[in-house]
Amino acid sequence: MAYDLVTAERVRHLLADRGDVAEKKMMGGLAFMVKGGMCCSVSGRGGLLVRVGPDAAKLVKEPQVKPMRMAGRVVKNFVSVMPESYRTPAQLKKWIERGVAFTTTLPPKKEPRPRSG
Repeated sequence: MAYDLVTAERVRHLLADRGDVAEKKMMGGLAFMVKGGMCCSVSGRGGLLVRVGPDAAKLVKEPQVKPMRMAGRVVKNFVSVMPESYRTPAQLKKWIERGVAFTTTLPPKKEPRPRSG
């Protein structure tokens, strides 16, 4: 299943003023990287994955928010947000701001060294 192109464009618009954002296709969706770390991703399975840090444990109590699961295991620091929770521009902005707020506390990722071969 392809990720939601409309949601991807909405996220892109919210992050457009930042100079440290990159997009990367991964995990069946489109991830938005801030300072080299994944901030959020428009999921190919529907919904939005948001990196919120330790707040994930309390945020899953909100309606339409679930723990992020990968290979049957809960992924710490991420939540899976159903589309009903980001329908309006203000709702989506809140989730993206949460992701940026946590991701910008992390040290920048180093560029991988080229492999010699």
